[in-house]
Amino acid sequence: MMIARYDHTLVGFSIVVAVLASYTALDMAGRLATAQGRVARWWLLGGAVAMGLGIWSMHFIGMLAFDLPIPLGYDLALTLWSLAVSVGASAYALWLVSRPSLQGLRLLAGAVLMGLAIAAMHYLGMSALRMQPGIDYHPGWFLASIMVAIGAAGAALWIAFRLRNERRNTLYMRAMASLLMGFAIVGMHYTGMAAARFPEGSICGAVSAGGIDTRWLAVLVIVTTVATLGIATVASLFDRRMRERTGVLADSLADANQKLVQAALHDPLTQLPNRMLLQDRMGQAIKRAQQEGRMVAVIFCDLDGFKTVNDAYGHHLGDRLLVAVARRIGALLGPQDTFARLGGDEFVMALGVGGPDDALLVAERIVAAAAQPFLIDAAELQVSASLGIALYPSDARNERELMAHADVAMYHTKRLGRNGYTFFTPAMQVNANRQLRLLQDLRKAVENDELVLHYQPKFDAGGQRVIGAEALLRWQHPELGMLAPDMFIPIAERSGLILPIGDWVLDQACRQLRQWHDAGNREWTMAVNLSPLQFDSPVLVETVRRIIQVHGIDPTCLTLEVTETTAMKDVEASLDVLNQLTAMGLKIAIDDFGTGYSSLLYLKRMPAAELKIDRAFVRDLERNEEDAAIVSSIVALARALNIKVVAEGVETAAQREFLRSLGCDSLQGYFLGRPTAAAAFMGLAAPT
Repeated sequence: MMIARYDHTLVGFSIVVAVLASYTALDMAGRLATAQGRVARWWLLGGAVAMGLGIWSMHFIGMLAFDLPIPLGYDLALTLWSLAVSVGASAYALWLVSRPSLQGLRLLAGAVLMGLAIAAMHYLGMSALRMQPGIDYHPGWFLASIMVAIGAAGAALWIAFRLRNERRNTLYMRAMASLLMGFAIVGMHYTGMAAARFPEGSICGAVSAGGIDTRWLAVLVIVTTVATLGIATVASLFDRRMRERTGVLADSLADANQKLVQAALHDPLTQLPNRMLLQDRMGQAIKRAQQEGRMVAVIFCDLDGFKTVNDAYGHHLGDRLLVAVARRIGALLGPQDTFARLGGDEFVMALGVGGPDDALLVAERIVAAAAQPFLIDAAELQVSASLGIALYPSDARNERELMAHADVAMYHTKRLGRNGYTFFTPAMQVNANRQLRLLQDLRKAVENDELVLHYQPKFDAGGQRVIGAEALLRWQHPELGMLAPDMFIPIAERSGLILPIGDWVLDQACRQLRQWHDAGNREWTMAVNLSPLQFDSPVLVETVRRIIQVHGIDPTCLTLEVTETTAMKDVEASLDVLNQLTAMGLKIAIDDFGTGYSSLLYLKRMPAAELKIDRAFVRDLERNEEDAAIVSSIVALARALNIKVVAEGVETAAQREFLRSLGCDSLQGYFLGRPTAAAAFMGLAAPT
């Protein structure tokens, strides 16, 4: 037998190529596992070529390291066939490890098939020598090479499958696995080489047949291997960089999406759930309550006095107050409870409770907590909470009814005096439905000419001569008949309809005053009440100026009545508006004087022409010495400030005489004259 020798440098290079080919195979397996569609097919093709060429190159570098004492060459066709087998085996291996699962039988079958393909590649490459006589293989070593090929293939498939989606220590894990796979492939090759025996006198038929010279084969193998593995590595690195950028973009998109979801489902100021998320949470709470046989309590919370704080200190401090309220109330709730802000100073809580007593306990805690002062920027702010409570399933069948009924109960708390809580009852719903119907009808009242003005006469101090009138609004409802102001004005104020209605009242009153003046009653005056919302309107002054000009009335004959509470709410802003109105020639009357919280310091700055004594003091004037003393004090104060005094609510002759003796300038009341339509006003007879 001829004795073979090995070039240790080429042997080492073959090991390096085997390790690089293994690393490329593992990397390609990872790319292929996450790719889809056409991209996956391209990665399979490119990976099969790179991996197959790497294994084939390792084989032929090992063959180049092998040296016999005779010239050697390789048959081109068989050499290319061996390359095709290597590429085919690599494609199958990559396809196999890209499957969702790799069970035991599939792994075994794949290892056998791939191992036999690698062995076939090796022995085809050996047959490309075309040795004469043929190569004699040792049966034991031959079988061992087949087993090593199958074992190496199985190990490679298992490792590639396990590492394809690995995210931790990826480089280190693949490097170690590549070394293991590379040495396994090298072991198979050199085991197969050990099985080959060359008899003395053998010649290489490929040399005499014009086969590929070993030097050219070396150049071809090295150049092709380096180029292919280099291209595969560059492509892999480029893909990794693109994936990293894509990952950064994906993270950015995920973060942006999370922020969008947060913005869509949460209140931007307090970060509490908004109405949309609240409805979803309430639906979930109702389902849990159905399964567990429990109840759901919805508590509607509205802050009392928040608007005053907002007007006095500005929206910035008002926003901080809302955040502080949300934090304080939220601390009273459990982790399973939902606390949401609907907007403004309205909050809603959805709680899973065992019964009404649990909801009552939470409501008492909220009312007590909200009533405690809030210290913000050295300002001590005071608000309170009005709560309405509705329970599922006793009060409502779904989240929409729960919200509506809790809202109704909250408004009932407001009407009872605020700063407390009320459980919903069906009677409240009847009243709420009536209020809703009135609101819907009120929206059409102006268009349908259903609003009318009645005029209550104002008399001189003696009660004998009409000196003017106060315009009082009535609603001629098509079904309910004539409605007094207290039936619909609160609804108009809550809905904002009071603004167009107030403008209509002012326009009609001035129109009527013009007619009376044209009829010869030029000394008569007209008093018109301004609602708080109307007084706060930024266009009030321009509206009044326009209406006066349209009807051509003397501004000194028009008196605008503002309640004491409205005038004192924001004193500086009120003074600015009142000064602008009086600069036009109008008169200002402070209505319901004595029932609010006037400050004498600000009262003397007010450009008021009249003080109207509230009817509450006049009613018991004859029997209550305290009321008599209060009225006397108001008259004396007005005299000192050079302000006229109007007493309303005069219902008896004794009241008229007492008020005249005190020095009141003019009187109003049912005893003197009831409110009446404009047509009947002219025919009023002077009372006796």
